[in-house]
Amino acid sequence: MKLNTYLNFPGNCAEALRFYEQHLGARILSTMTFDQMPDPKTIPPGLEKGVLHARFQLGDGVVMASDGPAERVQPMRSAYLALTVDSNQEAERIYAALSAGGEVFMPLAETFFAHRFAQFRDRFGVNWMLIHEKPMH
Repeated sequence: MKLNTYLNFPGNCAEALRFYEQHLGARILSTMTFDQMPDPKTIPPGLEKGVLHARFQLGDGVVMASDGPAERVQPMRSAYLALTVDSNQEAERIYAALSAGGEVFMPLAETFFAHRFAQFRDRFGVNWMLIHEKPMH
């Protein structure tokens, strides 16, 4: 059994994928737009060039994504993508890139369990937990 995350975007999936590629080293594995689907096409208005389905590798995980009608796609509320990094410098770099233009719930800081920890929503509506863990005994 495998568990994968599936992200929905309100028409800016391709932009989000390029952003994650640039700032997180994500590798786009496949992308299909609505206008590439076989007939009969059922394309939501305004999403002709939108992403019907994409897969990208992030670290050792695979994430899937697509666009949906803006009136139906809502930002994530109670789920987070938890990203573990190996250094404070990497945490600070990623936090600066991903939190810019988003909403910070818990700023990047040291905690009792982490050298660096933050919770935020990026500008694409994706919730992130970013952690550089301390050894726990």
